[in-house]
This record gives sequence, structure tokens and C-alpha cells, in this order.
Amino acid sequence: MYFETNWVFHQPRSWIETNFQKRECIKFIPCPKDDTKCCCGQAQITHQTIPGIESGSPGDLWLPTKHTRPQPTDAYGTIEFQGGAHPTKAQYVRLSFDTRPELLVQLFTKEWNLELPKLLITVQGGKANFDLQAKLKKEIRKGLLKAAKTTGAWIFTGGTNTGVTKQVGDALLLEGQQRTGRVVSIGIAPWGIVERNHELLGHNREVPCHSISSPRSKLAVLNNRHAYFLLVDNGTMAKYGAELILRRKLEKFISNLKLHPFTHSSTPVVCLVIEGGTNTIRAVLEYVTDSPPVPVVVCDGSGRAADLLAFVHKYASDGEEQPVLESMRDYLIGTIQKTFEVGLDQAEKLYQELLQCTRNKNLITVFRIQEKPEGEAQELDQTILTALFKSQHLSPPEQLSLALTWNRVDIARSEIFVYGQEWPNGALDEAMMQALEHDRIDFVKLLLENGVSMKKFLTIPRLEELYNTKHGPANTLGYILRDVRPHIPKGYIYTLHDIGLVINKLMGGAYRSYYTRRKFRPIYAKVMNSYANACRKSSTYQYQRYAGANSLSLVTGLLPFTSEMALFEFPFNELLIWAVLTKRQQMALLMWTHGEEALAKSLVACKLYKAMAHEAAEDDLDTEIYEELRSYAKEFESKGNKLLDFSYRQDAEKAQRLLTCELHSWSNQSCLSLAVAANHRALLAHPCSQVILADLWMGGLRTRKNTNFKVILGLIMPFYIRQLDFKSKEELQQMPQTEEEHLENQNLDNDDSDRSQPDAEALLADTYSVRDTKVHENGKVSLTDSDPSQFREFFPLSEFTNELKQHQPLRLKKKFYEFYTAPITKFWADSIAYMFFLIMFSFTVLVKMNPMPRWQEWYSIAYITTLGFEKVREIVSSEPVAITHKFSVWTWNMWNPCDGAAIILFIIGLAFRFRPNTMDIGRVIYCVDSIYWYLRILNILGVNKYLGPLVTMMGKMVKNMIYFVVLLAVVLMSFGVSRQAILHPNSDPTWRLIREVTYQPYFMLYGEVFADDIDPPCGENPHQPACVTGHWVTPITMSMYLLIANILLINLLIAVFNNIFNEVNSVSHQVWMFQRFTVVMEYQQKPVLPPPFIAFCHFYSLLKYCVRKAKGEPGMSKFSFVP
Repeated sequence: MYFETNWVFHQPRSWIETNFQKRECIKFIPCPKDDTKCCCGQAQITHQTIPGIESGSPGDLWLPTKHTRPQPTDAYGTIEFQGGAHPTKAQYVRLSFDTRPELLVQLFTKEWNLELPKLLITVQGGKANFDLQAKLKKEIRKGLLKAAKTTGAWIFTGGTNTGVTKQVGDALLLEGQQRTGRVVSIGIAPWGIVERNHELLGHNREVPCHSISSPRSKLAVLNNRHAYFLLVDNGTMAKYGAELILRRKLEKFISNLKLHPFTHSSTPVVCLVIEGGTNTIRAVLEYVTDSPPVPVVVCDGSGRAADLLAFVHKYASDGEEQPVLESMRDYLIGTIQKTFEVGLDQAEKLYQELLQCTRNKNLITVFRIQEKPEGEAQELDQTILTALFKSQHLSPPEQLSLALTWNRVDIARSEIFVYGQEWPNGALDEAMMQALEHDRIDFVKLLLENGVSMKKFLTIPRLEELYNTKHGPANTLGYILRDVRPHIPKGYIYTLHDIGLVINKLMGGAYRSYYTRRKFRPIYAKVMNSYANACRKSSTYQYQRYAGANSLSLVTGLLPFTSEMALFEFPFNELLIWAVLTKRQQMALLMWTHGEEALAKSLVACKLYKAMAHEAAEDDLDTEIYEELRSYAKEFESKGNKLLDFSYRQDAEKAQRLLTCELHSWSNQSCLSLAVAANHRALLAHPCSQVILADLWMGGLRTRKNTNFKVILGLIMPFYIRQLDFKSKEELQQMPQTEEEHLENQNLDNDDSDRSQPDAEALLADTYSVRDTKVHENGKVSLTDSDPSQFREFFPLSEFTNELKQHQPLRLKKKFYEFYTAPITKFWADSIAYMFFLIMFSFTVLVKMNPMPRWQEWYSIAYITTLGFEKVREIVSSEPVAITHKFSVWTWNMWNPCDGAAIILFIIGLAFRFRPNTMDIGRVIYCVDSIYWYLRILNILGVNKYLGPLVTMMGKMVKNMIYFVVLLAVVLMSFGVSRQAILHPNSDPTWRLIREVTYQPYFMLYGEVFADDIDPPCGENPHQPACVTGHWVTPITMSMYLLIANILLINLLIAVFNNIFNEVNSVSHQVWMFQRFTVVMEYQQKPVLPPPFIAFCHFYSLLKYCVRKAKGEPGMSKFSFVP
């Protein structure tokens, strides 16, 4: 027992017990008014006596520093206030009056986990209860609460449930009902005046407490709306004043704390005076005469001291002399006597104190309730914050930093950005950086309105710093970055190259971010090296952050550095991506409204959000995150659609160019290709998009009725092409073209053109910038300058102006070219060739196979082989550089990998077929392969307006059916294994057991129950086999199996299919239009001839590419096989 008690006695004390102390009176000094009480307030009976310390005489002066002793505090923990709908809790601690303020700040931040204040509001006023006017009371409550909540302020009060503290508590009660975060309200009260303070004794206790005081008690209870209490102990009982010195020291200490990281200025302190007595006037005098002084806001109309201060302030003059107040001296002294019930001497003393307060008139601001003619009266929160600006003589950048710290854009707009205000270089840039980091949307708007140029502001280092900021909302960027940069160490600093990899991953396809392009790397390295050197000289920079920038030192050494290198051409584009990746939706919407390329920005944001939602679902993050990201994507989706609709109604031609122009800042994509990447069906279904697709689909043809019939007739009878209608040359020049088509058109036009005067050519080139549109991979479309020589025959110099407007018919050679290169012609030629191939391949597998192939089989072999070469061409000629990236882009279309697998299977069968001993195996592989080639007809049917959505439904149903196959397999195996084991207990271990287990249960799903095998007759006649043990179990399990599989799971699958049908059918028009785009883009890029004749196109394109490469013609660096 001894060792146990000794261990308990020596257990370590908490941090609060170690650093905070209480005070106990150790010497009894009789009070002059009552000999039975000590000057500390305790009765002689209860006063402790210390051996060796004798009692004092009645005339001795009692001092807390001399006649009390410190001991570790014995009262701290949590007060749980009772009586409300929900108990409210508050932290408390008993501490000595001479406690160092730095310990108190550590208590707030370390033990009570508070953030340092951005503003300190200390409330002074009367200790006794008083009433306020209803309107003033409402304004004080609302204004004080708003000032505290919007600025992140702390409120200091007396802590007790009396007087001005009770009024503040009522305001906090209003805040508690709003449930938007608790205001930090700290009550600093004397320990000795707290009623039933003995109940608070204990170490880290939870103490239930009622805020109801006894009517006859001179003590006070704590206000139940405060969150924290400092109970100051100087050894006295039932006496006020113990907390005054500590409170003032703490306020002064906090006022010297720096407001990092927002600004380098100190924490502002403001005093709010509501009502009050004589001590309040003295407190105000201390505040305005202190160094540095504290501004005071006086609530006029609240009574007593506040009204006197407001009256004196109103009639005070700016100089030392106060003639008006001196003339009212007798009146003021009389008013002071009546108000405070004091004698003449004390009234005169208070009058002098009031005069001293007026000498610092600029530090006192009076809040009055009065309606202004031009609008509403100024609210209390604005008065408090404005008083700080007026009193502290801060520079405009410091004022802006304070307003940004408080997140009060209204104060910044009315008090800081005034007419004629001049700003030093870089002041607004620093504020913009803080506003972006801390997601201050309104401040970003305000700074943009007041002259901040985002093009000059946003540099490469700043953008990288924004990506690495710890402020703002939580985001999923770190999760996605781990996929592109595995094994990231803790504290890793993201580089723009990392961000570029993330963007590439999220955008998918052939998209390449500017941050990952080769031309950006030396610029990035040069800028970051220069920035690192500059910051290293200023000794405010950790050079390790950009140590990796030296990897391109050889290249960067040759690259001259200019300040423009660190800037971006379209800064709002970069900030939009930053806002989206860091999940700052309101900031992203703001960046969308500024800058250029709004439609492209909305599509990119939509795609990034959808990809981030997909990643969040795969990483098993909260469902709320997935839903939130999807909602953000839908918002940008809607904005993009509305923007296109508005543009189309304003100018249809410009809207079409908006969709098809090449965007160099978005990886040379077009809005159409971005819409496909973002799966934006509504935008692709818009009439503007469909007009473009219709033009692309028809090519140079212009037919309105029976188009398909006319195209097929033209393919069968080429002479019929002369009878078809074609677009004029002027119309063809405005149509999207492939790069190869553009070059072919130039050659055709040059062959047919006549010589004209060079002056006309120059005039055409200078006056009319005729633009051709080129279609690239994935629907990308770019505008290129046309060769003026194309128009020589149409624009003779004498008739230049008139002939430009005329539509010239096409020559016969041009008609043939336009017919055979139109996507609709390629589609029907490819479809007819494919149907002929199916007939030939079906004949091959249906008839007897000879050792030497028939011509039908040779045709099938040639078709599939050339189709395989076409698939290789599609992969090689796609935009990405890396072969793996090319392959991933190619497999985006589901039919491409299926085609590849079928071609490989056919080649394997072909290898078996030419060997005599394995020819039958090859034929079987042919037969299996033919299944896919028939199913591939669905790809052709997808073009049809009615069949296309049905094909989409089939694809979705197949995907969903896979999950049900797993469920069915579980149920099937549970019955199949049981049935096989019971009916055949003596089976040998063979692979045929798997068939026996699954065969009958599977076909039972379709109605074949195998009744004779489920319950076979046994044991009744001599010639029947003996019954196996448990044979009666099989019919029971079969009944349960059919109930679950046939009725439950199958009907559930049908319900899911019905849901898919309804879902797709409701948007069938959009689905078809979306599929139409992919088909148009596919046939836009296809060669003219179908397989197997496509081999001639491949050979021609390869030969032409080699010739151009040998000539070194520009613009042909990429291998393009399209003839």
C-alpha cells in the first residue's frame, strides 16, 4: 500500500497545474469596517492560519503580492451549463493575477486548440444589470456577432451573468441558434466573486452548473454563453478588480502578436463601450492614452458612461482648448453627479478625465442609430472595423491586408479603394496572392476591378506556389498525383510538370498539357533557377524546393532569360485548371467569367471534374465527394451549353467557327473534340454542332432527298456522279478539311487555274484573308490560310470585287474527288465491301474446305489482312507521341480492340489452315471468328437514327449483365455441387465433373428441369438401382434453386434492363447525335477505298510521304496515311 500511494503522489502533473497557480491569503488583517473579516474578504472563522505568521493590525495595508502565497491551481476543466435545450460547455481555469500573458496564449492555442485572433474586441461597461432600447439592443447584438464571426475575432468580457456581459451573452445566444460555428468568447472574471466556486474545484473535471444566482447573494454566476473562462485569483473573496491588471496585460500582449501569414502588422485591438460606470471612463482613458493606443467605439444611447462619452465627443474640438465643453462645465458636472451618484469632488475628477479623453478624439468613434437620407445606417460591425483604420494610421497595403485577414470586402471597398488612392508596386499583387490562396472570391473580384493585371501577376513560381498551398478547401489532388508519381515522400512539393501529368491523366485521349511539353521544360528550368537565386539572396527561400530545375542546365544556359518567360499567355486558363484541381468551384466559376475561350474552359472544367469524380469513386472516397464533383461538372456542362446556344442565336457562322477552331492553349484541341472527351452529349446534340457534322458527313455533296440512294447509285454507276449536286468552291473553302485534303485541293486547283496578274494575287492575299479549315485526329479542326493562287481563274483584276461573290461550279475532276472523299461515300463503300466480305467468308466456312483456298477465301484473307494494316495505320497516325499513349487512344473506341482480337484469331486460324494435319482446327477457328464479324454489323447499324440508341442499350445491358452472371454463378454452383455430390457419391476425379456440376443447373434457367435426373426412381423394384443416401434432398434444393434463380435473379435482371432502356430512350436523340460525331470523325480520316483495295491507298500515301520527306516540305513531319 505504501508503494501504491507513493506512486500516486508522485505521478506527473498536467501542463496547466505546472504553469498556473492559485492565490491564498496567509495573513489575517482585520478590515476597518468589520473586525471579524480579513481585508481579503474572508471571515476570521474560515480564514486559514499559518504557523509563524501573526495577524496584522486594523490599520495595516493588505497587498496580494505580500500577504498571499501561490500554489498549483486546483480548479480547471469543463463547465457544463444546464437548463437549456442542449447543455453548453465551456473550458475554465483558475489562475493567479500575476500570470504571464505568454502562458495564457499558450493555454489558448495548445491546450484549448484555438487559432490566434485576427481581431480582439474587448467589451467594457457596467457591472450591474441595465436595460437597452429594443432597437439598439438588436443592433448591438447583430453587429457584435457579425464583427466577430466575419473577422475571426476574440471577444473579452467580464464573464459574469450581469451588466454588459449579460448583453454580450444574449448576442452569443443568437449565434448559438444559427449553428454556423461558435464565436471565441473569453470571460475574464475574479475567482472570488463566482458563486459556488467551490464546486469548480478539481483537476480536469466536468462540472454541471446552473446560471441562476441567489437573489440575496452579492456574488455572481458565470454567463452560460461564453466558451472559455479565466478565473483570476488574487486571494480575495467577494471583491471585484482582481482581473483588471491581468486582462490589460493580456490585451497588450495579444496586440503585439503578428498576423501571420496574412500580414506583418500586429493583431488589432478595439474597445467597445456599452453603458458603464466611473471605472469605464477611467478604462477608456487608459486605452486612448496607452502606447500604442487602443481605439474605442462608444454605443450612444446605451446609458451612463457611454452617453457621457458620446456627448463630450460630439462637442469636443480638435485642439487642446475646449471652449464649448468649458462653457458647459457646470452642466456636465451636475449630469455626472446625477448619473453616477457621486460627490462634487469626484464629479470634477471625472469631468477632467472626460476632457483628457477628448484630446484623443480621433481614437473614439461613436455608434449611433440614425437613418441616413441616402440609405441605411452604418452597422456596428462596420463602425468597429472603420474605427481601427482611422485610429491606427496604417498604410493602404496594411489596411488591405487587415481587410483580407477579416474577409471583409465591404470594408475594403468603402474605406480602402477610394478615389485617388495610390498603390506601391506589388502591393496589390501580394493581396491577390493571399486572396487566391485563401479562396477569397470577393477580394479577387475587387482586385481585378481595381487594376490588377492577371497577365502580369501570374508567373510560373506563383502558380506552383498556389498548387502547393495548404489553405483552402480539401481536395483530391494528392490522391491523383500518387497515380502519376508513386512513392511521393511526405512534404513533397508539387511541380508544374507533376500537375501536367495529372491533367494528362484526367483529360485522357491525346491531350497533352502545356506543362509536359518539351518547349515548356527549358523555360520552366530557367525561370525557377532565376527565381531560386533571387530568393536565396534574400534569405527567405528554401533552395531545395527547386533543386530539380538544374537538370536542364545545358539547355537553359543557352536560353536567354527575360521577365516575360515566367508569364502565361492566358492566365485565367491556368487559374481555372488550378481552381478545378483544388476543388474551388466558386473560384473556378470566377475564372471562367474572365479571360478568353469561355466555351473551351467550361468543357475542360467539365471533363476534369468528371474524371476526378471517377478517380474518387475508384479510390473509395466518400460518396459525398463523388456527388459533389459530379454536381460541379454538371454546372459547367450547363454553362457551356447555354453559352453555345447564346452564341448560335447571335451569329450562327461565328458559333460554328467557335466549335471548330484549333485552340493552341488547349493542346490544339477544338471545342468539339473537348465536348467528346467530356461526354457532353447536350452540346454535340445542339443544332450548331449538328450543322457542322452534317456538312462534314456530306463532304462536297449537296443533296436533300434520297441521299443514301444517290450515293449508292453513284458508287455502282460512276457516270451518275455528273448528275449530283455539289457545293461551290467558295462553300468548300469554308468546310473543315483534313490536311491531306487541303494539299490535294491545292494541287487540283493549281492544275485547273489560269495565269493571272501577280497584283491581283497580292491584293487578294492582303485584302481577303480566306481561311481553310482542317480536320485532325479526334475531331480537332484548325484554320489555315488558303493559297491565293487557288482563286486566279475566279478573280481577274478588272472584275475582282464582283467575281468574289459569285459561286463557281466545280470541274468534273473536282466532282469525282469530292464524291469519293465524302464521309458518306466512304461509309457506304465500306459497308458494301463489308457485306460482300461477309458473304464470301460465310461461303468459305459453310462449304467443304479444300487444301488450296478458293478465290472466295483468298478474298476474305485479303480483306482481313488489309483491315489489320488499316488498324496499324490508325494507331501510328494518331496524335500522341508515345506508342503506349497511341494505343490507349486507339482502344478508346470499343470496336477497335475487338477488331484487333478478331484479326489475330483469324491469323492464328489461317496458320492452322495451311497445315494439312491441322486444317480442321483452322476451319473451326474460322467458324468461331465468323461470329464476331457478324456481330460487327452492329457498328454499321449504330449510324442509324433508330437503331443506334438500341445498339447503345445492348452494350450497357451486356455490361450490367456481367454482375448478374456472378450472382447466378454463385447460386448455380451452390445447387450444382450439392446435386452432383448427392446423386453421384462415387465419382472419379476427372475434368468432366465441372461439366456435370454446371450443365443441368444452367439449362434449368431456361425451363429444362431434367425431372427424371433430379429424382430418379430407385429401390422399389429389383432391377432398379439402390437409393443413395439423401436422394430426397435433391428435389428440395432444386425447388429453392429455381425460386431464387428463375424468379428472383432473372426478374431483377429484367428490371435493370428496363431501367437502362428507359434511361437511354429518354435521351435517345442525344445518344444518336453523340455516336454520329464519332462515326463522322472516323470516316473523315479513313482512306477512300475500302478493304481489300485499301492497300493501294496505303502504298500511295506511303510513297507520297517519302517524296515530301525527301523534299523537306514543312508541315509534313507527322506520318499521315490519308490520301
